[in-house]
Amino acid sequence: MNALAARWSLALRLARRDFSWRFRGLRLLIVCLFLGAAALSAIGTLEGAIRGELATRGQDILGGDVEFRRYGQPANAEELAAMEALGPVSGGVRMQAIASTGSGDDVVGAPVQLKAIDGAYPLYGELTLQDGRSVGAPPRGEAWVDPGLLDRLDIDEGASVRLGETQVRLTGLIANEPDRLSEGFSLGPPMLVSEATLADAGLVQTGSMARFKYRVKLPAPADVEEVSETFTRRFPAAGWEYRTRDRASPGADRLMANMGQFLTLVGLAALFIAGIGIAGAVTSWLESRRTSIATLKVLGASSGDVMRIHAVQVVAAALVGVAAGLVLGYLAVPLLASMLEGMLPVEARFSFDIAALARAAGFALLVALIFAAPPLIAAREVTAMALFRSGAGGRIAVWRAAALPVGIGLLLLVALVLLGARDPMLNLWFIVGAAAVLGLLALIGLGIKRLARGVPRTGGGRFRPGLAVRMGLSSLDRPGAPTVALATALGFGLAAFAAIASIQSALDRYVESSVPEVAPDYFVIDLPSEDVDRFAALVDRIAPGSGVRAVPNLRATIIAYGPAGAMTNVEDLEDVPEGAWALNGERGVTYASAVPDGNTITAGEWWSEEQGASEALVSVDEDLARPIGLKIGDRLRYGLLGTQREATVASFRTIEWDDLGFNHVLVFSPGAIADAPHSFAATVSLAEGADRRALLSAMVREFPGSAVIEVGAVLTQARDILGSMAAAILAAASVTVLAGLAVLLGAIAAARARETYETVVLRVLGASRAQVLGALAVRYALLAGLLALVALALGSLIGWGVMTGLFDLPFRPDWALVLGVLAGGAALVIIAATAASIPVLRARPASALRSL
Repeated sequence: MNALAARWSLALRLARRDFSWRFRGLRLLIVCLFLGAAALSAIGTLEGAIRGELATRGQDILGGDVEFRRYGQPANAEELAAMEALGPVSGGVRMQAIASTGSGDDVVGAPVQLKAIDGAYPLYGELTLQDGRSVGAPPRGEAWVDPGLLDRLDIDEGASVRLGETQVRLTGLIANEPDRLSEGFSLGPPMLVSEATLADAGLVQTGSMARFKYRVKLPAPADVEEVSETFTRRFPAAGWEYRTRDRASPGADRLMANMGQFLTLVGLAALFIAGIGIAGAVTSWLESRRTSIATLKVLGASSGDVMRIHAVQVVAAALVGVAAGLVLGYLAVPLLASMLEGMLPVEARFSFDIAALARAAGFALLVALIFAAPPLIAAREVTAMALFRSGAGGRIAVWRAAALPVGIGLLLLVALVLLGARDPMLNLWFIVGAAAVLGLLALIGLGIKRLARGVPRTGGGRFRPGLAVRMGLSSLDRPGAPTVALATALGFGLAAFAAIASIQSALDRYVESSVPEVAPDYFVIDLPSEDVDRFAALVDRIAPGSGVRAVPNLRATIIAYGPAGAMTNVEDLEDVPEGAWALNGERGVTYASAVPDGNTITAGEWWSEEQGASEALVSVDEDLARPIGLKIGDRLRYGLLGTQREATVASFRTIEWDDLGFNHVLVFSPGAIADAPHSFAATVSLAEGADRRALLSAMVREFPGSAVIEVGAVLTQARDILGSMAAAILAAASVTVLAGLAVLLGAIAAARARETYETVVLRVLGASRAQVLGALAVRYALLAGLLALVALALGSLIGWGVMTGLFDLPFRPDWALVLGVLAGGAALVIIAATAASIPVLRARPASALRSL
């Protein structure tokens, strides 16, 4: 042990004497680690900051310690008493509504998220107005509103608007609504009114799409999860859902989980790519130090001493690169947050997340260990005589000696990837996939070498390759040629270009082309069933030729499913099966006599009109039936407005979700649910040339209790969200592109000594600089051309996975754009690689020959 410590002490002293803070030869290693560490630290710090905000503000965001909610029905006396027994209660209603001004044909309306609150609101946090007041529920006949509503209606504070059957005066502008985040996605700015004002408006009717929410403030020692489950078990058929302060904003939590997972995997991909550059950088640096290494060995240094001295210097350079990357990643959080503006649930503050920074540093250092170990061991294994003759890059097999450190590094890397991962299997498959891609590109590199070996250097007749072409082909297969490393670098770099182009163009096409072509112009909700015909007549009178589709609109909860007598209770499931999201809480349902538009029967049969009117039947989305093992003829028990009912599964369907129309996982026969109180929802698709303003004014005027929503506003929000996604993808992928270029430069640098020697030989034999430069250009052009095809396949596969797996959107890229970007990327790589090789041409033959 003492001898080993003495050896390391000697290595530290010698490394320090030979150390230069300019890091000549190791700058590429620093750049590679800098890129990977910066990406991972920025992503981890941002995610940690958001999660910290959500965790510390859970009570304020939710508005209580637990929230009970359901559609269509307020709590009855027994249920409300059970809540009040737990602690102070604040109840209220949430629903979409229309606020309008003007009269006659000049009516102007805007959708709002109406929020009726009681005198106990808020239980946590503080509701403040822009004039500095801290308030609760507004007085009867008044409302607190978001300033955006004034802009949309072109009115001032203090004006009155029509809300349902009453007039409401806007007497305050909201500055801070503490539970805004927990309310979820809305189709309009918030409007807060009292329960009395809501009653005057007459908007809440039996069967309307109103959500009744009750927040409870629990005593300090209470277990929120246990309290919530006890309450819902007490009223199993009531349809209550709950949310606790730990999950105040599950949508935001899912968003951060998915986006954080994606960006982390992208950062890891960049780091893996950069690892190849690290190997090239260390190899090149050791090659430049071959004389020093040989001298150390001649003077008595052991192979272990040589490796320790240079390992110390590599570690020092790695620490500098990682530290700089951590600092930049931490400081880049506001920039990343601004790119994701509109998607982040809360403001991303600076937060020193030591775990995220340590994780990023651990990833970077482990990748450095894995990729730097083989060249360091190669330098240890080569003899002094071999070093003097041919350099450190000989053919000596080092993988057996490198197996231990590389294996340890890989095991630690896998453990770190899986440690704390939200989806360990996804991360594990990512590691397997990254290794497979590395292996595939390496095999392609070997295949290119074999192809180059088989191409004739001369030819008869009209075919006789020029000297530059013959030299370029020869350079792909000569001893020590960096073809495999170059193939890996080019493959990754071009695949990144193809992936970026395919994802960006697919997003643009989806938003700009697919959605507008099929989307209706208006959604109308809470349309009374007795007014459906009158509504259709109104649209036909003002906008002749426009299409109206109205469907019954109800809410139901799946309670149990399966064969009669052996049904599976949803509440007994420990984990909801993957893809069976419809089992979680209430879902919109409808009934129909015919197969809905955009639906296709895949199994079973649709009911006849007579059968549907008399029997309780249901048609189920096959994407739900598959994961829960549902069969034709099975039974489905569901809760509807506080009652339990059962229906027989008659058929399975596929659903076209992209048309922004009415799509339901469960479609019942009229005999199953038509007797329950309910309203209708409708879509309006305007005919060409229809008077949009006149129709909107008429719908708002004639149906004040219904919410009319312009789809254009929804699409604008979708474009903003998808634009933020695209910006995040572009930023993350650009790091991958930079890492790919770093790999390319590393491969060129690693081969520079041999390139210099061979260039000098060619020059001595009479080759001109132009011919040598042409040979280099031919080599990179051949590699880029072949690998562009591989990159197109890899990039398209990555793009397909991101669009369909992460965003759940169709993959329809602009292939002309993808091919153009790929060609431009290949040209850029050829130019950059050839330019990076120009210094080889400047070597003086006399100086190079003296070093042999």
